[in-house]
Amino acid sequence: MLELYQFELSQYSEKVRLILDYKGLEYRKIEVTPGVGQVELFRLTGQRQVPVLKDGSRYIVDSTEIAKYLDSQYPVRPLIPTDPKKRGLCLMMEEWADESIGIKGRKALFSAISQSQNFRKSLLPTTTPDVLKSLVEGVPNDILRVLGFGVGYSPDVIRSAIADLKQDLEALTLLLADSPYLVGDEPTLADFAVAGLSILLKFPSDPYLNLPETIRGKGVPELVDNPVYAPFFAWRDRLYAQYRKPLLTYTTTGSPSAPTSINID
Repeated sequence: MLELYQFELSQYSEKVRLILDYKGLEYRKIEVTPGVGQVELFRLTGQRQVPVLKDGSRYIVDSTEIAKYLDSQYPVRPLIPTDPKKRGLCLMMEEWADESIGIKGRKALFSAISQSQNFRKSLLPTTTPDVLKSLVEGVPNDILRVLGFGVGYSPDVIRSAIADLKQDLEALTLLLADSPYLVGDEPTLADFAVAGLSILLKFPSDPYLNLPETIRGKGVPELVDNPVYAPFFAWRDRLYAQYRKPLLTYTTTGSPSAPTSINID
């Protein structure tokens, strides 16, 4: 069986999960423990980042490379069109989504976290002790905003990211106004990249991610609460309803709705 080394809240991991579900491939999710697990992942693959797909004895790193690998090895339901123009547009949009929605989405989510104590508490792993959850929840919002400077998330950087994302969502909404998918009449890698990477802007309402019910359907207020972008999120939810399998359809070690959590043996 395929194995996906991942972080549950990694939008790039979600991009791959969505692709795997679309292709109807069975896989086991393995949650990489931050720190120790990433060191071992580096030993196996030469890099510390997720997602990493293991197929037999082969490790494939990077969500784009994983998508291309799956298309070559598991050609049912292809991701990349053969028509030259559609292929070029698909690859260009996928790269744009990775660099724009993927990177700026993290900054926008930090804004939402810094505004809501309950929101950031809910995003902690389910195995986090209650005392630590209470400690995190109790950090004043102003202090968290100051800490953002240390990771390059100053208020100006966050405002700029949200402004760019508003333009991105407006463009996507216009592109999808009279088309079911971004490139033609069939879903492609471009659709799954955009949809999967958008989870940090607004979490899906249904149980596709191992998240508390209290934050399903919630996200960055400036984006989620703006009716202009509602058609985009409605499109994404329809795509998920068509192709993404809810967590309870999987059987994993431990909980049926959670990934296997290991340090990587």
